[in-house]
Amino acid sequence: MSIRVTVWGENVHEQKNKVVAEVYPKTMHGTIAEALNRNAGIKATTVTLQDPEHGMTVEKLAETDVLIWWGHAAHAAVDDAIVERVCNAVWGGMGIIFLHSAHFAKPFKRLMGAPCNLSWREAGERERIWVTSRQHPIAAGLPDHFELETEEMYGEPFGVPEPLETVFISWFAGGEVFRSGLTYKRGAGNIFYFRPGHETYPSYHDANVQRVISNAVKWAYNPEKRIADPNDAPNTPVDKALEPIVERGPRLHHDGEAGYR
Repeated sequence: MSIRVTVWGENVHEQKNKVVAEVYPKTMHGTIAEALNRNAGIKATTVTLQDPEHGMTVEKLAETDVLIWWGHAAHAAVDDAIVERVCNAVWGGMGIIFLHSAHFAKPFKRLMGAPCNLSWREAGERERIWVTSRQHPIAAGLPDHFELETEEMYGEPFGVPEPLETVFISWFAGGEVFRSGLTYKRGAGNIFYFRPGHETYPSYHDANVQRVISNAVKWAYNPEKRIADPNDAPNTPVDKALEPIVERGPRLHHDGEAGYR
């Protein structure tokens, strides 16, 4: 069975900026999905911010194994109820990949529980991306480093929690460095953040960038059945304890009563 990928695109710059439209005539999300669909075992579709419920319906999330998220200009336009729905899917076992300026996307900040801030400069600088974990599945088939001739600079410090793994580090022509490939686990869901992808530059046409994203999809995929309600916190009755116990002292809740949230 193919890994079912949904590529979420903000779809704002492609409609309003002539440069972006020329670099990505098929849109950024369309370009990413097209590259993924060249991989055997991956089936990618796209949704956008402008779709009903931002394309993140209950049904769509249920049939998504890995979600890819790109946003920049309209982070604030994403409805908080949809953010919670996406995070619940991640906690339940859906994989998710955040690209470039999605470091400020609401779902990423919610999952990180951190400011996710950084320094930046838009000057078309050369970016050299170094593999820091040669045997990591996300780095499979890559050289020790590769370059993007024009990119936006992101610089440390990056205001995120310490990752499980740092797969890539970037160096920029202006001298800054940045942890550009980070993995996390939240609940049952695997998370990968990948830095390249400023909209006025052709990074998503690059073969190495495409390889990273396809590798990340395979890494983030969780074949286990999704946890139906990752927020469930049941009140276990005394008579259901694994070992016999005697109730002692007063309590606030009756058997089966929900706890405070």
